Amino acid sequence: MLEWAELKSPRDSGNYRCSGKILLVAREASHSNRFPMTSSSKPGTYAAPHPTVSIIVPTLNEEEDLPILLGSIKAQSFSDYEIIVADAGSKDRTQEIAEAAGARVVPGGMPGPGRNRGAEASRGELLFFFDADVDLPPDFLERAVGEMNERMLDLATCEFKPKSDLKLDEIMFRFANLSVKMNQDINPRAAGFCIFISARLFRRVGGFDESLKLAEDHDLVQRASKFRPLRVLKSTSLKVSIRRLEKEGRFNLVQKYMQVELHLMFKGNVRDEIVEYEFGNFANESEGGGVLDDIESRIIQIERAYQEFADAVGPDEDGGEGGASGKAFFEKWRTGFDAAIKAFGKIAKPPQ
Repeated sequence: MLEWAELKSPRDSGNYRCSGKILLVAREASHSNRFPMTSSSKPGTYAAPHPTVSIIVPTLNEEEDLPILLGSIKAQSFSDYEIIVADAGSKDRTQEIAEAAGARVVPGGMPGPGRNRGAEASRGELLFFFDADVDLPPDFLERAVGEMNERMLDLATCEFKPKSDLKLDEIMFRFANLSVKMNQDINPRAAGFCIFISARLFRRVGGFDESLKLAEDHDLVQRASKFRPLRVLKSTSLKVSIRRLEKEGRFNLVQKYMQVELHLMFKGNVRDEIVEYEFGNFANESEGGGVLDDIESRIIQIERAYQEFADAVGPDEDGGEGGASGKAFFEKWRTGFDAAIKAFGKIAKPPQ
């Protein structure tokens, strides 16, 4: 069996080096299916010996969020997939929930090792790495696989949106997505909960580096992008919870990420525990109480006060903002104003 020693260039005409010899590999037409989009009789069943997609999810005590992800997978319009849950020894019903949904459960560990164990058990041509708190639109797999075929991609990610109605979260996620797009050719990286990579490329780079304490997802993408460029999918996106933001505090988490980024920039990969990171156990709330937590709490209170005010006022009967008759218009504004005063009054008090 031949093993490719290296790919000559991410953008060459298809040259590979094998055992010291250069072999020319003809590229397929852009409209052909590099990853065949076949269908099995039932989503998640293993009718095909080699499914197109292997969905890999590392877990630890995920009985609350995992059913949402599994439900969104079951609702997919694309059915040629398998689900592998790499569990790190959950004490709750995570494994039971996964098996009931038709997933194969294998021993896992921290996110990097867990994803590797899942990949080792996989049979798909594409590996889709998600976290348990991800929620997919019904046509996600169909669109993602189709676009990877059309654009001949071996390495991809997608935009991710917060499962939150707060503008603060929307802004933070927009910035994160913009950073991924701007850096895909300069400093390619992708979040571990939305990495899509061909199995052959994953094996070529040796999977996730299990010696790393943090940012093993960025490291995988950077190594893989030396052979095939990272691209952000244009046809679809996914949603992810804000549980880590709520657990650790939004600004505290940004501070941690900045510390990791500086370490990567000046010292290289993170092999020591430079910041505290807890895998799973999102039921435990953050103690908070710091300056950044105080600022965050007040910003969120202001935003919710505004939203409460806007909801109380609402549009007029004709759908506009200024067409209500005198008394009705006044009553709406008075109700909204009272709601705003009540909400802003809470802001003057120290956060609980």
